[in-house]
Amino acid sequence: MPAPSPYGRIKAQPPYAAPGQVIGLLGGSFNPPHAAHRLISQIALKRLHLDRVWWIVTPGNPLKANSHLLPLDERLALCRAVARDARITVTAFEAQLGSAFTAGTLAFVLARWPRTRFVWIMGADGLPQFHRWGQWREIFQMLPIAVVDRPGWHFKALSSLAAGAFSHSHVPETMAARLVDRWPPAWTFLTGALMPLSSTEIRDAASLSVAKWPHRVLASSDKPAKSSAE
Repeated sequence: MPAPSPYGRIKAQPPYAAPGQVIGLLGGSFNPPHAAHRLISQIALKRLHLDRVWWIVTPGNPLKANSHLLPLDERLALCRAVARDARITVTAFEAQLGSAFTAGTLAFVLARWPRTRFVWIMGADGLPQFHRWGQWREIFQMLPIAVVDRPGWHFKALSSLAAGAFSHSHVPETMAARLVDRWPPAWTFLTGALMPLSSTEIRDAASLSVAKWPHRVLASSDKPAKSSAE
């Protein structure tokens, strides 16, 4: 009998990925989602010439307290309401994997769709703590990574431990369109319009009342972005 897969059950059903497509993966708890998630995705779609972006909504975050975590179904519904872009696919297949770590999810996706090219997308606010992720160095070795600027995080991200550890693999922003053609490790930092929104801000503005989050999410989804020069 073969050994069980360390990356979860094969019954997990991610979205369909056609051979030759280039797909960005944006993972997180989305607790709650907001318009900055959409902006990050649209910047990556344009600058990296992606076909689609998957929002991989996780059951929880091993690095965060989950006491105020909305139910997965509610987060999925809010994600679909916020995404507002046919190129963005919302999925929760990670809940079927039995793996709580991104490295396991990525290994599953890459094995499932070997003829599709994938890019990991993350906001700049995630890079300073990236070294705390399980198997973070292995993630850099799995697929190209695009880090998208976030208000107040530009220099913190670029001076982070992870950025320093893989400085030799940094791809200049002017060459970002060819990132997907690079063999990992390869990562780039994308600047552009900024949106000062975060899940923490929405939760705090709603006075930690979970019932108020959906209203805050939808009310903030039309907030205009600002140029990175502002």
